[in-house]
Amino acid sequence: MTVFNQDIVALTLQNTDFRREILTGEHSQLVLMSIEPGSEIGAETHHVDQVLMFVAGRGEAVLDGRKSPVKANSVVVVPAGTEHNFLNTGDIPLKLWTVYAPPEEAPGTLHRTKADAGAAEHDH
Repeated sequence: MTVFNQDIVALTLQNTDFRREILTGEHSQLVLMSIEPGSEIGAETHHVDQVLMFVAGRGEAVLDGRKSPVKANSVVVVPAGTEHNFLNTGDIPLKLWTVYAPPEEAPGTLHRTKADAGAAEHDH
């Protein structure tokens, strides 16, 4: 695996893509996300654990139907099998970085928009 030592907050703030994989190892994966105001990730369930670290904006986490607020410096842990969604309730992009363990997305994944992500998921 490539060694990674960068300013994750700066990378996250600079990212304008809905989903951008930046590192995939054997046991984990690092992905940047930017969710536009009024948009959401979309309800989903993974077979892997996910940890999300929020850097900018504000929103709402929905985990197994339970809602709670998220904002810069919030960390949300989503255990495998948990239905989850994250909504941007603010007026600026909701910026976050997330770790999947083990990896969830294909190495090199880049979805510039939520629509691109949805199209890619339907191709599987």
